[in-house]
Amino acid sequence: MHTLLVIFGGLSLLAICLILGRYFGALALAALIFIPVWAVAAAINMWIGVSHAGYSIMEEAPIFLLIFAIPSAVALFCWWRFSRG
Repeated sequence: MHTLLVIFGGLSLLAICLILGRYFGALALAALIFIPVWAVAAAINMWIGVSHAGYSIMEEAPIFLLIFAIPSAVALFCWWRFSRG
């Protein structure tokens, strides 16, 4: 359940980035800026899982990849869609 909430949080952050991008007239750029920001947030989530929840890095790595990949794939699709014109 926590994984789904974090993924939803990533998609929400992407929506905020896209809203700001629309306001500033740079939707495609906003989608690209989201990706490194989300990588840091997903890494922080992994660090919390390792340091506080007691999981090993090997246990957390697949979850990190899932949490990072889904919102990033949506962001890349948005970038592709908005950069086409």
